[in-house]
Amino acid sequence: MTSSTDFSACSALVPYGWDEAWAEQFAPYDFEGLLPGRVIRVDRGQCDVVTAGGVVRADTAFVTPHDPLRVVCTGDWVAVDPGGAPRYVRTCLPRRTAFVRSTSSKRSEGQILAANVDHAVVAVSLAVELDLGRIERFLALAWESGAQPVVVLTKADLVPDAMTLSYLVKDIEQAAPAVSVLPVSARLGEGLDVLAAVLSGGTTVLLGQSGAGKSTLANALLGEDIMTVGATRDTDDKGRHTTTTRNLLVLPGGGVVIDTPGLRGVGLWDAGDGVGQAFAEIEELAAQCRFPDCAHETEPGCAVRAALDSGELPQRRLDSYRKLLRENEWILARTDARLRSELRREWKRRGAEGKAAMEAKRGRWH
Repeated sequence: MTSSTDFSACSALVPYGWDEAWAEQFAPYDFEGLLPGRVIRVDRGQCDVVTAGGVVRADTAFVTPHDPLRVVCTGDWVAVDPGGAPRYVRTCLPRRTAFVRSTSSKRSEGQILAANVDHAVVAVSLAVELDLGRIERFLALAWESGAQPVVVLTKADLVPDAMTLSYLVKDIEQAAPAVSVLPVSARLGEGLDVLAAVLSGGTTVLLGQSGAGKSTLANALLGEDIMTVGATRDTDDKGRHTTTTRNLLVLPGGGVVIDTPGLRGVGLWDAGDGVGQAFAEIEELAAQCRFPDCAHETEPGCAVRAALDSGELPQRRLDSYRKLLRENEWILARTDARLRSELRREWKRRGAEGKAAMEAKRGRWH
């Protein structure tokens, strides 16, 4: 009998990212007679799973743990019942990557948005003023997920002046080291070929606020109007949540894309490494400071302060870095009383030192 994890039997799953490593991980469940598949949509405790025989509807009751980060989500590879009704997802294979944000609840829970993602596209609309701090926040989460971030400037046709567009790209490149920044016009079809080439052969998740043009971008990449697109308000270019679930779709040029609902809030969740990667130049400067625990405030031999004074490092960039670090520390501390108390003492100490330094400067000025 042919194994269900044999590549010839699972060729229909290859466009969805099935490979030898997934087949090897699935092998124990193959002996149990289960089928491999990838979750392409989740809603209300059930999910659509694409298998070698087509898409099946399955219940997630057997793999709904107390940990919200381990619930079935779009992008997961799973083992499902071979037949019968109702069908159940029996297990999820270990994730290679996971995009997680903190919820707005007071329980400090993480929410997983997509799994096994290779590229995280941060869609930014050029119809409104750029918010570099928000872009940096998305990038920190993207880096933390293990995916490679890409910033896509949508609605580029609204900036007809090439010089102005180049300045906007440069501003974002300075806020996004080691990240490709691609201006795209889905309406005119400009830049889509470059983006499709970057995303081919992997799994991409589209991220951004409502009105950023994610669904329009997804339709343009797919070559057909699959995702519903809503109108944006003229006053602030914000759109309605036309995408209400996360849907995984195959791209004609190779790879798959996961469209997500617009995110009003993008809180960090245990994203210390992601913040470090999003602000890599500050981390590199900090490594050159005289003291390893330098707070980059009044300490002698501070390479970060020297970069500020020379104009090499913008003050806005350092302020954003500190803000995200504090937020991430606080998220971690909300579930650790001892750490929370230590952080409060440390913040008060730094605040007092900063105030004393400012008063000393005022004394010298006068």
